[in-house]
Amino acid sequence: MISVLIAEDMHLIREAMVALLSAERDITVVEGVGHGDQVVPSCLRHRPDIALIDIGLPGTDGLTAASELRRRLPVCRTVMLTGLATPVALRRAMEAGAHGFVVKDAPAARLAECLRRVAGGERVVDPELAVAALHAGRNPLTARELEVLTVAAEGEPVGEIAKRLFLSGGTVRNYLSRILAKIGARTRVEAVTIAREAGWIWPDDVSRIGLIRYRTRV
Repeated sequence: MISVLIAEDMHLIREAMVALLSAERDITVVEGVGHGDQVVPSCLRHRPDIALIDIGLPGTDGLTAASELRRRLPVCRTVMLTGLATPVALRRAMEAGAHGFVVKDAPAARLAECLRRVAGGERVVDPELAVAALHAGRNPLTARELEVLTVAAEGEPVGEIAKRLFLSGGTVRNYLSRILAKIGARTRVEAVTIAREAGWIWPDDVSRIGLIRYRTRV
């Protein structure tokens, strides 16, 4: 029997997956959690064979939770779940030690088969997505541009972005203009959407940036 923990913040989706997987004769769901901070404690308590983790969990994001789980409970394999299968997201999942990568609109039978193969020691990734990941273009934004865009993703005005990153308002505007030009976006909102879909910025990046303190102005 393959024991699985499900980490998905959307209640209806989580309950649906619990019901679908529990109907499989060789799979049992030990618990379903909806917050990233719950993943590791729950896995340490239940010690499942596999943790099925949504990448976009609130609190501790899914990739960070997967990395911590690999360190704390290496016998538990991880399968990342996402609604947006981008090559960058796949690369980050593999870097976090994931053994599988599944999109949310995959048929239930495919998800169950993925869990069986991962439990058997395989690494399971959609072949087309794997090829796309190998040929995906690199992130064109610099580290500083990513910082500006990450704070901008919170909806902060230019003045607040400048304050948080210890930059001048004019410098922030210049960064934003370069970001739009580099990724072909027309607005800040569109730029944020493109960056998130490509996996260049993640919700947890904001909390890390909030701790950054620069001694010089750029």
